[in-house]
Amino acid sequence: MRLALTPGQQADCTVAASLLAGLAVGAVLADKAYDTDAVVAEITQAGAAVVVPSKRSRRSQRALDHNLYADRNKVERFFNRLKQYRRLATRYDKSASSFLAFAQCAATFVWLL
Repeated sequence: MRLALTPGQQADCTVAASLLAGLAVGAVLADKAYDTDAVVAEITQAGAAVVVPSKRSRRSQRALDHNLYADRNKVERFFNRLKQYRRLATRYDKSASSFLAFAQCAATFVWLL
């Protein structure tokens, strides 16, 4: 598992390539925000299935495996569990490095439970 911080005004899809680098997975599940040509190309180059719904503005809509996409709920539940830690939910830490460090600790706690 990898976590990365981005500034609040930066799109999350800009760090997707660095998060996917070196991973050997069968499929990548993501929401519509990750439906960019660069992210889709990175996923297909890695040999994984693209399970990302197409944006409404895309001319050619990709087929989507809805059963596999339903597993994205597990990711959403993971982040909701992380938000149970008050320190993360309120962004108590002032520096990005200490915030990321506690996010990684909290992710480990959630994984162990």
